[in-house]
Amino acid sequence: MTNRSYQAYAFYQYFYPDDVVSSVHFSELCTGLVRRGWDVTAFPCNRGCRDDSIVYPRDSEFEGVRIERLWRPTLRQSTPVGRILNALWMIFRWTLLAAQRGRTPDVVIIGTDPILSVLVAIAWRLFKPKTIIANWCFDLYPEAAYADNLLSRQGLPARILHVLLKKAYRSCDLVIDIGPCMRKLLLLYDSSLRMATLTPWALEEPACPLPIPTGERQAMFGNSPFGLLYSGTFGRAHSYQLIMELARLLHAENVCLTFSIRGNREAALRAAVVSEDTNIRFAPFTAAENLSDRLASADVHVVTLREEWTGIVIPSKFFGALAIGRPVLFCGDPQSAVAQWIERYDLGWVLTPENLLEVATSLRVLLKDRSAVQRKGALCHKVYHEHFSRKIVLDGWHRELTELLTNRARSASTIN
Repeated sequence: MTNRSYQAYAFYQYFYPDDVVSSVHFSELCTGLVRRGWDVTAFPCNRGCRDDSIVYPRDSEFEGVRIERLWRPTLRQSTPVGRILNALWMIFRWTLLAAQRGRTPDVVIIGTDPILSVLVAIAWRLFKPKTIIANWCFDLYPEAAYADNLLSRQGLPARILHVLLKKAYRSCDLVIDIGPCMRKLLLLYDSSLRMATLTPWALEEPACPLPIPTGERQAMFGNSPFGLLYSGTFGRAHSYQLIMELARLLHAENVCLTFSIRGNREAALRAAVVSEDTNIRFAPFTAAENLSDRLASADVHVVTLREEWTGIVIPSKFFGALAIGRPVLFCGDPQSAVAQWIERYDLGWVLTPENLLEVATSLRVLLKDRSAVQRKGALCHKVYHEHFSRKIVLDGWHRELTELLTNRARSASTIN
């Protein structure tokens, strides 16, 4: 069997042209496999992500990927009930595909939108035992519900989900995590899972560190000599108290902290800013065509994650900062994947209550040495392209899946 004969199905609720970040990553995974010789068909729903009134055509194509959209009811994804019912519907529809004759791809790739999508693996293992099943874990559920106190770990629903998920993960030939802290949580289901770490990549990958655009810099940070930027979604998994304490420590130096955000915790964040916080600003969420300038306007990018969410999600904005050549200031668990990468490759700072003053002092030193800021940014850009780039991750996907298929073919020929 040659690489070009490999056929893959991709199960993710949203796909191109939806611009939600995980949809972009899943779409680019599919197109990347096509460029490496794969025959890929995606099976998203027919609804828009942020606007359920958008209905896409049933059949289409995107950069060589065939798209067969599955009809889904007009239930609002933004409501808890709608989200759960949509998840059940998509899981049911993907399960039906497993029972259809003539639907026997070499590989099925299952994402994590909607929640609990990996349960599809149980049916595919039952009906299509020869198909390789891979699960790409962008986030973990019900772990997210535990972290957000929406579900008790000791309750009956949690115990039932654990049994089902244990069977689902065992049904997978490959489970892809996006960081070592996530892997630890997944291995609690079964320590024998075959796993690999393949991270999301940056949506923008410039060939060299981006210079600071003067106009955008002025708009974001005014006349501040040093800009800290939080850009992206600000939701239940994110914290703000510690980074605001740091900004207040650096108020006298006119270090500016700007939030360019959207999400369900934006109101709480705005309410926490007081009149004395003149160096903490807010900017509108930027359009995709202005993203590079927005990210490049800062000296340092801020990434936050509440400790109880460690391993459940990995903030994708971390990779975007490195790709454009900016160091990262991470507020979160020192044992998290982002903190480990920062320490291992010297990509910035891990901010904790214990080292708040130390980090403030480090940033004051950078204020006086622009060349040191540029060297730090160049290192981040170099590390990104050596370890986290789109090409490296997609090559990893191709390698992992091809190895599984080769080993299976070898085993079959030995038996015969």
